[in-house]
Amino acid sequence: QVQLVESGGGLVQTGGSLRLSCAASGRSFSIYIMGWFRQAPGKEREFVAAIRWSGINTYYADSVKGRFTISRDNTKKIVYLQMNSLKPEDTAVYYCAADLDGTSRVTYKYDYDAWGQGTQVTVSS
Repeated sequence: QVQLVESGGGLVQTGGSLRLSCAASGRSFSIYIMGWFRQAPGKEREFVAAIRWSGINTYYADSVKGRFTISRDNTKKIVYLQMNSLKPEDTAVYYCAADLDGTSRVTYKYDYDAWGQGTQVTVSS
């Protein structure tokens, strides 16, 4: 079983930056893709970014492209989301998720096998 723990959320002003981290732990697991999703009040959980655990492929939602950067540390099993030029519309609970069987369609939340508890990001105007 895999546990995912996010950290790094908080309150920031418009134009500011935050870096989220997600640490994966557990026994005998393989990760194929790690993703970040977010959910604002009253809205569906939406895809933000994802990264393949091997190789260099990264994926971004159009709304964050050019502002957010996803990266990983394979040794520590941590994935990061660097968020720059934050906007009030980025306010949400951010969740990390892991694809453990290689079947994820990357942006499709139901394909992910494990989820973190979420971390709140609030961007004030």
